[in-house]
Parts: sequence; C-alpha cells; structure tokens
Amino acid sequence: MRQHLRHGTAVPVPLAPAAADPAELEREAGVARLFELHYASMLRLAVLLGADDPENVVAEAYYQIYRKWRRLRDTEAAEAYLRSTVCNLTRMRIRHLQVARKHVEAPPTELVASAESTALLHDDQRVLIDALQQLPARQREALVLRHWLGLKEGEIASAMGISCGSVKTHTARGLAALTQAMEARR
Repeated sequence: MRQHLRHGTAVPVPLAPAAADPAELEREAGVARLFELHYASMLRLAVLLGADDPENVVAEAYYQIYRKWRRLRDTEAAEAYLRSTVCNLTRMRIRHLQVARKHVEAPPTELVASAESTALLHDDQRVLIDALQQLPARQREALVLRHWLGLKEGEIASAMGISCGSVKTHTARGLAALTQAMEARR
C-alpha cells in the first residue's frame, strides 16, 4: 500500500491491481486443469519408470509445460507433452544418479519411497514392480507406456523419442524379460 500526503498527513492509497493478461489467465487455467486431470497418473508413471523422487519429477514436468504453454501448437496435446516430459526427466534423473553413484566412495543407502509413492502401490503389485525395475530403462518405459497407459506405438515412439520399430523391439524384449523374471520368482 502506498502513502499519499494530503494536507500534511499520510493517507493510505491502495495499489491498483495489475491488469490481468488474458493469455496469462488462459495459461494458468490450462495448466491447473491439466494438473487436476493428470497429476496422479503422471506421478504413477514416474514411479513405474523408476524415479527415486517422482513428486519432484512431476513438479518439474508441470513447471516446464507452464513455461512453454504459449508455444504449444495444440493445447489438446498438452497431456502427451507432459507424459513425454515425465519420461525424459525420469530417464535423465536415473542416468544422473548412476553417474553420481559411480563417483561416491561409500555404498549408496537404500532409497526410501515417499508415503505418497508407497500408497500408490498395492502389495500384489510389488513383485511386478520389482521385476519391472530390473529391466533396462528403455524396455521398462516401453512396457509402462504400452500396458499401463495403453498408448499406441506411435504415441510411445513420440514420448520416448524413438522409432516405432524400436518401440516394438523394446516392448517385445521387455515383455520376454519380465515374463522370465516373474516365472523365476514363483
């Protein structure tokens, strides 16, 4: 609040509210709507892809889409962009941790999943999740996007930044390895 001097006394004058930019209001509403509709599924996606900090990965993905909202050609494609961003951020985070762990002298401590991540997983899913975590990253991503999200090969290829043929290869190899791992645990 500003002070204005009138006849020697300070009179409070409220600051004028900033003019609302319609494009800014649209961006905020769009990202809020996207958050409301897809936060839980994006969090599950990050968990299934093996992120050690899925909440931060998803928060970063929403921040990136917020920054780039005006450049999106089709706001209806925002969910696909968000999904792709979660995949990329998770992959980069896992890669970063692998490099960091190579340079640490002490053995890494066991990661403790957050309460929110743990609540998302049921006991009957833990064996599957453990087996899924043993797969190479690309195979895990292809399987999660195909069988959990139900995406088509073209959508998976777009999200992962690879060709449709590579999607088929990663999916087939991942499914074979997952089946073998699950049978070995019985």
